Amino acid sequence: MDIYKVLSSLNIKYEEVCHEKVFTIEEANKINISIEGIECKNLFLKSKDKYFLLVLKDDKRADLKIVKKFINSNNLSFAKEEELYNVLRLEKGSVTPLGIINDLENVVTVLIDSYLIDKKLLFHPNRNDRTINIDYSDLIRFLNYFNHTFFTLDI
Repeated sequence: MDIYKVLSSLNIKYEEVCHEKVFTIEEANKINISIEGIECKNLFLKSKDKYFLLVLKDDKRADLKIVKKFINSNNLSFAKEEELYNVLRLEKGSVTPLGIINDLENVVTVLIDSYLIDKKLLFHPNRNDRTINIDYSDLIRFLNYFNHTFFTLDI
């Protein structure tokens, strides 16, 4: 499914910047993103047979103890690259909540840091050589369109 066609069909406005491929937050911070928004880090996590996509501000520490408590599980780790590809059809460095477009079995729960509410957010559009900005409210519309469970929490 084409991410741009879906964004257009949902009337989600965005701006886009093309850049060299980036695989880490450190690499992303070195490029000039000339569009407004908060850079986000997106972590693909696994707890037994459940998957979670944690979205938070790029310079914020991901406190996995808070996430474990929120999902009521002591077993939480980073999912393997193979799982990332099998579930979201994304490669390392391209993780984004927009990847749920490829989660046809609806197995990923999106967890969003409450700091991001009502902000303009920066994400990769399912590839790591571009960055787009979208409003938080549009992200929620996108998640709802694909009937994906999401929660906000204080990280």
